[in-house]
Amino acid sequence: MEPVLLECRNVAKKFGGVQALSGVTFAIRRGEIYGLIGPNGAGKTTLFNVLSGIYARAEGRFFLEGRDLTGLAPDEVAACGIARTFQNIRLFANLSALENVMIGRHVRTRAGVIGAIVRGARTRAEEAAIERRAIELLDYVGIRARANDAAGSLAYGDQRRLEIARALATEPRLLALDEPAAGMNAAETAALRRLLERIRADGITILLIEHDMRLVMAVCDRVLVLDYGVPIAEGAPAEVRRDARVIEAYLGGPIAGDVAAAGAVAP
Repeated sequence: MEPVLLECRNVAKKFGGVQALSGVTFAIRRGEIYGLIGPNGAGKTTLFNVLSGIYARAEGRFFLEGRDLTGLAPDEVAACGIARTFQNIRLFANLSALENVMIGRHVRTRAGVIGAIVRGARTRAEEAAIERRAIELLDYVGIRARANDAAGSLAYGDQRRLEIARALATEPRLLALDEPAAGMNAAETAALRRLLERIRADGITILLIEHDMRLVMAVCDRVLVLDYGVPIAEGAPAEVRRDARVIEAYLGGPIAGDVAAAGAVAP
């Protein structure tokens, strides 16, 4: 069994009087594709925002390979090895695809303000290396031909791929993807599945929020289900899809029978 990469212990988050997360505890092993699912409003993106330093947690702690990342700022979390994409695409629309990926390398650059102003040999060499790596990543996700196109002009599926390339540019140990298949057609989703499997094969652990249950069941090793911010089930996808609490959460009411209801969360 692989060692634990990310551990969350009793993470909680409140917005005023609303308890968005409560007692969220789980561990992701190195090399896994770990799914995070649940109905709309279950707290999935809130958990991502806590893990990436955008939201401050009310309670709990989280660790990356034993290092306590609780309370770090987003850039510090990224520097430690957690990269993420967003549910709503957040690209620099007027910059090229290449420039968007190059921006993702910022946490791994060393030139600093003085280097950027003076632009000595070391800074120029670093900039050239950044550009080469960005081109490699665009090729990796399948959109190298669009390198010089404005990010906002790309097709929706290509924008999703561009976000993944920018996240990979930070050299993450954990890649957190927030609904990467949203808005994709069947062919794009199939290509995304192959990309996720390739990323995992190349040694990067994935935390995946996704509503496409076919994709979740196909690629995830284990799944955690949230409902109203509370974990209600965890395990292999085939086990979770048969869990009565999961079926009830997705249907929004009492269940008459697991077999009849399971289609709501089955691939």
